[in-house]
Amino acid sequence: MEKTPRGTSVGVDDPYEFAGVCDHLTGEGRCRYAVDNYGHDPEFARERATDDYDCPVVDPESNWSWADCPHFRSRNRDCECARCGLEEKRMAHDDERPLLEEHHLSYARDGETLSHEITIYLCRWCHANVHNSWARITDDAAPVPEAIAALEERRGREESELGFETAADRYDSDE
Repeated sequence: MEKTPRGTSVGVDDPYEFAGVCDHLTGEGRCRYAVDNYGHDPEFARERATDDYDCPVVDPESNWSWADCPHFRSRNRDCECARCGLEEKRMAHDDERPLLEEHHLSYARDGETLSHEITIYLCRWCHANVHNSWARITDDAAPVPEAIAALEERRGREESELGFETAADRYDSDE
């Protein structure tokens, strides 16, 4: 199983199984990284420019995979835990700890060279289980009672904020 630099588990054998399309890929199949970040890797940008910035991974005639691209990045944008399905519930103007945390599946393999950024969301309880035990992302898991309680507490506060209260109810008319 993949490990973090500290030696804890990330919960998967192959991070690319959980990777979506590259964050730099445009809807037309072009590499936005080569255009927007030319100065970071001029050689890569020149190679992409000669191919009209086409992404070789999505080219059916190419045998590239996401792992072959030096600038691949896939960050999950779903607002639910990839392991247990707990949904995020953020409260506006509140600094409470989020229910979901970004979980990195890919780290530097040789200790020096950063590998691709592949991230998903895990609730903080699944996140702890994955890093502190043998729990895997693919386990059939349900939200723990503490997670459900935190979610319901936030939903309750949200519903009370949405409730309508007339001015007559809010302010005592005797004053």
